[in-house]
Amino acid sequence: MATRVDFAFGASDRLRMACEVVRKHHAAGRRVVVYTRDMQHLVRFDRLLWGFDATAFVPHVMADDPLAQDTPVLLATSLASLPAAGSSLDAKPDGGGPPAEQEPFSPKPVDTTDSWWLLNLDHDCPPEAPVFGRILEIVSNQEDDRQQARARWRQYHASGHALHAHDVSGRQP
Repeated sequence: MATRVDFAFGASDRLRMACEVVRKHHAAGRRVVVYTRDMQHLVRFDRLLWGFDATAFVPHVMADDPLAQDTPVLLATSLASLPAAGSSLDAKPDGGGPPAEQEPFSPKPVDTTDSWWLLNLDHDCPPEAPVFGRILEIVSNQEDDRQQARARWRQYHASGHALHAHDVSGRQP
């Protein structure tokens, strides 16, 4: 089964929206890997995730941290640094995730799954996309970000993934 990829277009602040999405999925009981090859970008996201909301707590660590096996949100610059095969990171073979009509970027909680979801903050498609139960992409209104997202959309489509677009331009990050 092809991995479902959800694109959220029109985010006013990509990193802040990413924090909201991670918080929502953590609250719903999902495990999330946040990926980008850019360490500085990942460090900015890490800092924002700790402080974007004074009342929010999203437990997270870098993927190579000794606590990664027991932490629901992992930050990674390489998918090779994720816990080894056979660990709790193994995705469900059926692709998991909520029903197709469930909107992944809505503020409402959705049903939990046993598979890891990938939030891609990189400019390119992740190298190991098919091993995740679901992939989330957040796209800002900046033209370069939109162009890079279009290229990722084409690559995912060519790889046979199930693509879904969501307009989040009217939502607060």
